Amino acid sequence: MKKFILFSFLIFTFFSFMNLTSYSSEIEKKGPEEFEKKNLTELVNNLYKSTGVHEFFNPVEGKLDADRKSSMSIFNQTWGRAIMIIIAFCLFYLAIAKNFEPLLLIPIGFGGLLANIPIAEIAGPNGFVGILYTMGVETGLFPILIFMGVGAMTDFGPLIANPKTALLGAAAQFGIFGTLVGAVFLTQNTNIINFSLQDSAAISIIGGADGPTAIFIASRLAPDLLGAIAVAAYSYMALVPIIQPPIMKALTTEKERQIKMVQLRNVKKVEKIIFPLTVLFLCILALPDATPLVGALCFGNFVKESGVVERLSETLQNALINIVTIFLGLAVGSKLAADKFLVPETLGIIFLGLAAFSVGTIAGLLMAKLMNKLSKDPINPLIGSAGVSAVPMAARVSNRVGMDSNPSNVLLMHAMGPNVAGVIGSAVAAGVLISIFG
Repeated sequence: MKKFILFSFLIFTFFSFMNLTSYSSEIEKKGPEEFEKKNLTELVNNLYKSTGVHEFFNPVEGKLDADRKSSMSIFNQTWGRAIMIIIAFCLFYLAIAKNFEPLLLIPIGFGGLLANIPIAEIAGPNGFVGILYTMGVETGLFPILIFMGVGAMTDFGPLIANPKTALLGAAAQFGIFGTLVGAVFLTQNTNIINFSLQDSAAISIIGGADGPTAIFIASRLAPDLLGAIAVAAYSYMALVPIIQPPIMKALTTEKERQIKMVQLRNVKKVEKIIFPLTVLFLCILALPDATPLVGALCFGNFVKESGVVERLSETLQNALINIVTIFLGLAVGSKLAADKFLVPETLGIIFLGLAAFSVGTIAGLLMAKLMNKLSKDPINPLIGSAGVSAVPMAARVSNRVGMDSNPSNVLLMHAMGPNVAGVIGSAVAAGVLISIFG
């Protein structure tokens, strides 16, 4: 046995030596590899050419974008990037210095900053931000997860205690259908933009100031415009404290803003448990297309109100929604790249979104003024502006403007009624649009 092992070892050694000799002969035939000698100046110059600074000052005509689908203009490779980086820093300023929805603006702004870094292509299909966008935004997964968290964080008690405030949430959705008409009008009467009916329907949801719903419907009806729609929707969600107050003060008198509303009744626990199940049941019967969003909202709220799964409720309210908010913000911000944002279609969507959001706010205010005239119990018109879906930002703005006129007038809980009704309303409106144009 030992002799056999020794013999095998010798054979193996022999053939290994022959292969090594053969390999060495081939190297000798080819000769030593020649390396180009470079001085220090050339090395520094090569390093400079690999930097973003060189990319910025030396644009190339026909250079492909991060998605490798279309070419970038010279402007978007240079000053376009600079403009978008400045916009990203403006978002940081609003979030940090002014405290305007930092949970949204910081991830979105940073995503925009990453998307405009030359060469890196972080927002491309192989970049980590691009992967987040493909995984959660294009598929519509992130909006559904967000709605679960929103449901767990939302108290439907004010809406149950004062059901008529649901009319304010419904009125504020007028901005959605107003935007649909506006998008169709611009397409038919201008040569700047060209939106199909599906595109117009997807754009219109911006009027509800509901980012997750906007992403969900855009992924179904207008995938090509998904990035622009998402940016517009989340921008107006975050800028609610800037956009709404001037409109609210222009359409209400000082006397109206000082109106104190009747204290809400206490809502029983069983009512809060039954409510999400009732909403889901009605949605399934009347509008199945809205079920993914409404179902996620109702699930999150049911988990909270059941009172027996605190761990799940805590996870939905904190860990889950925080993680998804980070991913969603970065993914949405990736569409702030110059070649994606500084185009007529995107700018048209931004304009339409602003008009839609303003119309939704106006419709809610006017409906509240009308209800105040017809109701025996006083209704402060300011709560009508909370009918948009930006929860709880819009309710906080209504409360703040009311307290500016009367510091003892707390409208927050009253405004939460139309605010949560607006969330349900925008999801239902999305279902209607999908069922018609999908």
